[in-house]
Amino acid sequence: MITNFFIPELNNHDVRELWFQQDSATCHTARATIDLLKDTLGDRLISRFGPVNWPPRSCDLTPLDYFLWGYVNSLVYADQPQTLDH
Repeated sequence: MITNFFIPELNNHDVRELWFQQDSATCHTARATIDLLKDTLGDRLISRFGPVNWPPRSCDLTPLDYFLWGYVNSLVYADQPQTLDH
């Protein structure tokens, strides 16, 4: 997804001022992932093992895990979809 969607989408926008902050999922901190993001974003990566090293379960990162996904989930399931298409 990073190579096929995220990076091409970044190239379509002016992202010189963009900072990328990851959540604490362990697959996001794999060496290959971090290296790819560092090559793309330089020092504007906030992540465990990134240029701006952030500890796992940091108070500043966990709102992405707990608030954002809970909020999105509440929007998706607000009207109780009955089918996959819905």
